[in-house]
Amino acid sequence: MISSKFKKYQLKKFGAIIGFSPERVLYLIDNVDVFYREWFEKKFDKKKNDFKKYKDGTIKQRVIRPSSSDLKLAQHRIKNRILTPIELPKNVHGGVKGCSNITNAKPHQGKKYVLTTDLQDFYPSITSQKVYDTFLKLGHSNHFAGYLCKLTTWKYSLPQGTPTSTHISNVVFLQTDYELINFCNLHNITYTRYIDDLTFSCQKDFQHLIQEILNLVINSGFKISYRKTKYSGNQNITGIDVFLNKIDAPQKIKEKAELEIDSPFKPITNYLNNIRKTNKNKGYL
Repeated sequence: MISSKFKKYQLKKFGAIIGFSPERVLYLIDNVDVFYREWFEKKFDKKKNDFKKYKDGTIKQRVIRPSSSDLKLAQHRIKNRILTPIELPKNVHGGVKGCSNITNAKPHQGKKYVLTTDLQDFYPSITSQKVYDTFLKLGHSNHFAGYLCKLTTWKYSLPQGTPTSTHISNVVFLQTDYELINFCNLHNITYTRYIDDLTFSCQKDFQHLIQEILNLVINSGFKISYRKTKYSGNQNITGIDVFLNKIDAPQKIKEKAELEIDSPFKPITNYLNNIRKTNKNKGYL
């Protein structure tokens, strides 16, 4: 009886936070399939100007699963009222207000050695169980964590294309972030993450530590894309060319900006200016 009352209280509490009646919350949970769409999107390689392919020639695809209607509204409120207030380390730049691929690349400017890697199938690898366990660790009750999980995951994993997915991925990866931060602090390595892109840099050669870094990720239950793992000096970090004394946009972006000279709308030019103004502002470093 006590458990039943507690469950009812948790449902009422959860509904109050997202502005939905308990009955509406349960309706969304019971009919969650109705509020999702699904399609496959071919992965495109901008460098090769062609679709990404497996060794057998099959084109690689990702599953897009956006939410709609009341479920999307509920997810927006979950994001703003439950997820956004969760404190993240300054190393995390994806899905964080005031941060971008530019702020993610900037800390690595001037570093002689750079390691970049990518989390393979990041969203699909974040299972409903991982999401549920994460919210339990954050101090939520099993009922509250269950409601959160059921309204933010679909088909047993984190769907790509919803308001909450990036924020939840940040929270789920948080423990791994802190393990990487502690390791990197011990070795004077700079670490940043932009969603599924991980970057490490240092003035000293740290090639002998690469496998230890990757093992921290793998042992946390995530997969590394070795094809996208690179260790070198100057390289492109989350779409930004990083050099000794500056960061800049790739040549293709510069060329597109030139085409906007006579246009009243200059999104590419504005993006280019946002990158270059960091070179004049020492506060970015």
